[in-house]
Amino acid sequence: MGSHRHRSAGQCSLVQPPSLITCLLLLLLLLLSPPALPCSASSSSSSSSSVITHLPGFLGRLPFYLETGYIGIEEKTGTELFYYFVESETNPDTDPLVLWLVGGPRCSAFSGLAYEVGPLNFVLEAYNGSLPRLVYNQYSWTQMASIIFLDSPVGSGFSYARDSNGYDVGDISSSLQVVTFMKEWLNDHPRYRSHNFYVGGASYAGKVVPVIVQYISEGSKFDKNFHVPYSHGVGIISDQLYEAAVTHCKGDFVNPTNQLCANVVYTINKLMSEVSDGNILEDKCVKAAPKPTIDVSASRALLEEYSRLSKPPIRPSMDCASYGYYLSYCWMNDNTTRDALKIKKGTIGEWLRCNRGVFPYAEDIPNALDYHFNLTTRGYRALVMSGDHDLKVPFLSTQAWIRSFNFFIVDDWRAWHVDGQAAGFTITYANNLTFATVKGGSHVATVNRPKESFAMGKRWLANKPL
Repeated sequence: MGSHRHRSAGQCSLVQPPSLITCLLLLLLLLLSPPALPCSASSSSSSSSSVITHLPGFLGRLPFYLETGYIGIEEKTGTELFYYFVESETNPDTDPLVLWLVGGPRCSAFSGLAYEVGPLNFVLEAYNGSLPRLVYNQYSWTQMASIIFLDSPVGSGFSYARDSNGYDVGDISSSLQVVTFMKEWLNDHPRYRSHNFYVGGASYAGKVVPVIVQYISEGSKFDKNFHVPYSHGVGIISDQLYEAAVTHCKGDFVNPTNQLCANVVYTINKLMSEVSDGNILEDKCVKAAPKPTIDVSASRALLEEYSRLSKPPIRPSMDCASYGYYLSYCWMNDNTTRDALKIKKGTIGEWLRCNRGVFPYAEDIPNALDYHFNLTTRGYRALVMSGDHDLKVPFLSTQAWIRSFNFFIVDDWRAWHVDGQAAGFTITYANNLTFATVKGGSHVATVNRPKESFAMGKRWLANKPL
């Protein structure tokens, strides 16, 4: 496979090979299964875990099994990765095991637990200085699988290193650390060694999954080139602008090579900036990551307790998708929460949902489609899911890299349904590769279309047609 294959970093995917451990891909919802890890290998790393039965803000005992813990993966730097593990609520003895990673890089796995596919949701109500409330998520994927939510790379969430050099990681090194983590975690949880194992995730997480299963590329230029035709297709830019871009830019809308192209791209970018790129139907809002904004008067108790928090600005509007992220900031930066989750004291100061730009991170995987191609043709099952209202990674770019494989079509383009209504469209190729859109889905479709995403995941994990 040539270097023309680029991989987007914004979908979610799932892939599984016969009787092997799995790995995840890009911003799609992708699940894979890589070669089995050497689970019997001896380990010099440290590990600790605790069973959590109650959480602040959640009424009563948790209705699911939750374990939190640390696994040491690098003795020299004292690097320890923090995880949340939720056992399958249906049949933990036979249901698959899923490793779920989130984007960023360096966004906390708590996003997966509380916003994407996990069993918790925040009650979206005005924050008044008291601890935000949590409720059970009826569309949690833990109803069909046991899931490990991992704070990776180090510097994400509660994962830390005693030596500052431990934070200097990248796509390759952090992916190899995840492989080490899984080996050690399975040593500590041997009952799961025989389970079908998948890795899934969304956004930038999809970029590092096939390093765990085999390297995968970011392909950011590839995705951005599809911003223009997608924006034209949904009415953000006019026919005239699109035609001018096609004429003057010769297929490259990212790096203009002449002034006419630069002018039209500038105009297009201004128009695209008018909408939310994660979901073009949503209002543009204050982002609650990397640093959510806090209203001083309403949050004085929190700020007094965490005096080292940098600056407390404004909060997002309650009708913004980022408001739930803001609540997680208030919840996590409370000592009651830290104690309940058994966080090691003195390891993390201010918790940020996304800790980007603080530590060095090398995006050192330039291309990964070849690896995905090789894994798929070797028997891995793959599900690639794309929200059709995502401008960050338009489904057009996802379709393009899948079509570049030139696989035979097994089940042609058709609607898939939930409750008798079209929930999106799907196509299945040879080599067990399925692509599906989620109607109305955003950049991470599991967040704003949880019911439809739940149905898709449940059917695919059960090896049934969508």
